[in-house]
Amino acid sequence: MKLKWIVLICVCLSLVLAPLKVDAKPSVSARNAVLMEQETGRVLYEKQAHEKRNIASITKIMTAIIAIESGMMDETVETSKRAVYTEGSSIYLEEGEEMKLEDLVYGLMLRSGNDAAMAIAEHVGGSMEGFVHLMNQKAEWIGMNQSHFENPHGLDADGHYSTAYDMALLTRYAMENDVYKKIAGTTTYKSETRTYAWGNKNKLLTRLYDYSTGGKTGYTKTAGRTLVSTAEKDGMNLIMVTLNGPDDWNDHIHAFNWGFKNFKMRDLRKDGEQSLDSTTGYLWGEVKAPLTDEEYMQLVTKTQIQKPSDYESVNSVLGQALFEVNKEVVATAPVMANPMPANQTKSFAQTVFSLFKELIGAK
Repeated sequence: MKLKWIVLICVCLSLVLAPLKVDAKPSVSARNAVLMEQETGRVLYEKQAHEKRNIASITKIMTAIIAIESGMMDETVETSKRAVYTEGSSIYLEEGEEMKLEDLVYGLMLRSGNDAAMAIAEHVGGSMEGFVHLMNQKAEWIGMNQSHFENPHGLDADGHYSTAYDMALLTRYAMENDVYKKIAGTTTYKSETRTYAWGNKNKLLTRLYDYSTGGKTGYTKTAGRTLVSTAEKDGMNLIMVTLNGPDDWNDHIHAFNWGFKNFKMRDLRKDGEQSLDSTTGYLWGEVKAPLTDEEYMQLVTKTQIQKPSDYESVNSVLGQALFEVNKEVVATAPVMANPMPANQTKSFAQTVFSLFKELIGAK
């Protein structure tokens, strides 16, 4: 009888102490790849993600977001000869043709029109060269430290390059814009000046993957097949980027399925009063991060209290809470000196979070 109980206890202990199973990381055909979670920017998978490469038409994500943020979407654009004769994929603009900027952005994203890219650049930037300057300014602001743009369409050019990681950063930024998100996730669109609708070239969105929410395709002989795509399931939004990926559709499907199976968006800390080291502070919003079951059990919370000179521009910030797994910071949040005012909204709290990220250099 005693032996029976010993065996039972050993079995129970083995179940409790056994490491939780996480599926092997996906195998991808692409030379470069990254899988990133949208809310936190945490990288869940990468393969040579920081290698500089030609990126082809996924360049147009940058072109689209600059056009959208320009405030000119309702303006009419007159197509130049330079735009019409831009080589490669096209929406078949004619010289002197007038089209609303919004329609051009749809043609850019759905049909990958190089002529649309040039027309957008000349209108928004005053010239292609002026627009490229805006592209590089935006890249620097986002934190795309290993990227440089020479044109708005992505045709191969000396000095035109990015990385899988930087393109994920760009997509994460763009997907925070509701207009961009709508356009990237549109399957068909009919311009006011066309008798036919444009279909989206992104097969993940149109027929291959039920959880797809958008993205952008690309190809040149030098760059190979490039693809950026986004997907959402069970409250978690993922971004996948592949460069030079001969089997990119399947690369993205397998990576998304692996991410959704093994990671969940976890509530790390509810908003409200927090006891943090020797300080009592307040979080003005919930803190979430994508974690595996095993990582969630290993989560550690630390607090950094700032000196007053470090947070003068963000009123009432005491410091920041760091949420770590195996010394990797998976999420951060500002710790406030006072509760969030009753008359403020969650959007106000998000503004404070954004200001705090800028303060600590996490754009």
